[in-house]
Amino acid sequence: MARYIFITGGVVSSLGKGLASAALGALLQARGYSVRLRKLDPYLNVDPGTMSPFEHGEVFVTDDGAETDLDLGHYERFTGVPARKTDSISSGRIYSNVLEKERRGDYLGKTIQVVPHVTNEIKEYLHIGKKEVDFMLCEIGGTVGDIEGLPFFEAIRQFIHERPRGECILMHLTLLPYLAAAGELKTKPTQHSVKALQSIGLAPDVLLLRSEHPIPEKERAKIALFCNVRTEAVIAAYDLKTIYEAPLAYHREGLDQAVLDAFNISPAPRPNLARWEDVMDRMMNAEGEVRIAIVGKYTQLGDAYKSIAEALTHGGMANRTRVRVEWVDSELFEREDPALHLQRFHAILVPGGFGERGTEGKIKAVEFARTRKVPYLGICLGMQMAVIETARNLAGMPDAGSEEFNHEKGENRFTPVVYHLKEWVQGNHLVERKVSDDKGGSMRLGAYSAHLNEGSRVAGIYGATEIEERHRHRYEVDMKYRDKLEACGLIFSGVSPDGRLPEIVEIKDHPWFIGVQFHPELKSKPFAPHPLFADFVRAAVEASRLV
Repeated sequence: MARYIFITGGVVSSLGKGLASAALGALLQARGYSVRLRKLDPYLNVDPGTMSPFEHGEVFVTDDGAETDLDLGHYERFTGVPARKTDSISSGRIYSNVLEKERRGDYLGKTIQVVPHVTNEIKEYLHIGKKEVDFMLCEIGGTVGDIEGLPFFEAIRQFIHERPRGECILMHLTLLPYLAAAGELKTKPTQHSVKALQSIGLAPDVLLLRSEHPIPEKERAKIALFCNVRTEAVIAAYDLKTIYEAPLAYHREGLDQAVLDAFNISPAPRPNLARWEDVMDRMMNAEGEVRIAIVGKYTQLGDAYKSIAEALTHGGMANRTRVRVEWVDSELFEREDPALHLQRFHAILVPGGFGERGTEGKIKAVEFARTRKVPYLGICLGMQMAVIETARNLAGMPDAGSEEFNHEKGENRFTPVVYHLKEWVQGNHLVERKVSDDKGGSMRLGAYSAHLNEGSRVAGIYGATEIEERHRHRYEVDMKYRDKLEACGLIFSGVSPDGRLPEIVEIKDHPWFIGVQFHPELKSKPFAPHPLFADFVRAAVEASRLV
């Protein structure tokens, strides 16, 4: 039966609850425990799938097809535990479920209220999987005091009250600001945050204090006294050189020990931190450096491509190479020569995305990579751009494009070599979609298998001819153009098991040119870099030696 750790935040957002949760999960694993991490988000969207990346960063996708908050990506990268649909719970999902039950008559005519119906629905999610792991870590989005978060805090209060004493603890992360004029750290924001938490019936067992300056012992003691927390359970959360230092840094500060003490687990198993020591050794003792351009349209917000940036870092670890990632706005190439901006990079990556804006610039980036023999990785839309570039410039189809762009403008401006995916096989049944379907949750989502051609570059990279990767798309390259494109040198080296859907394209007479319809970045981890990213960075290293 799982012990529960609830992670809350106060004072301001973006303090790093997701990272702290992931690091704690990794530390508990290092002590031999099994863990599962879950995110409770107060926003009313059913999931982040229809949100702009500028609103909420990237959308992470699970094997079972859930579109989730990017924090679940941190959870997987740090623990290696695959997330599930039930690990991402929004207010929108909760209210949607409650209203569906009300319409069916499940509540037998009762008046539907936040307490008990909404809170009970939240608690049902909290119980899922409790017999499978030693620790269940549940992060609550936002900060204490946010009006939209109150149902979650009330549900947690009830949940803790209903469980046997000692089976749940609460970890609260706050900001400890430094006022230069006064020359001191100020503890009042943390005190007020804890007071707000106590006012709704919750009290922290462990306090994490985000600080840019060392925290003197007298300040720790003061916070412990006024927040009713043991001094040993007041943990500093300092800024780090890299997020992958977090498990080791939190261990040095005593976080995992404080958590185990809060559960009265004694003696605690000794941690084995060799995995994280190796990760940090590879990061801090890199033997070279490569520059990789990510050409996209959400370049103003790094979190829009969070998993890609991390997967490139992992690829660097695999090669003991530091990867310098630069974000390049694809719309720039619709006005200027791509060579002016791309010739200084050792490799180019075009990520996924939606809509026509910026695609002409992406196509020019693909052409630059193909003709200049620069290593290229296209992901999802990036693969489709590679196909369109080949069709336009090599296959005699100057008006080649995507059906997505025709739909967007309401006119047939392009010959669609990429079409709206109307049906596909998922497990043992056929999934059908129409253009007019709701946007949310209507894509080809989750893990699907693919067959790789023997002797292909990708089969060599994977060391296998059967793979499984995660998808998130509603448009697909049209297989009827396969022969025409392959005659130009673009090989369809990976397809779905039924042979109907292209999964991977590559160019043989190129140092490294691969496009994939899926999202390999979602399965990469610092201690297990994805093979595509590891080999892509290797190719970039080789390219750097030729300069």
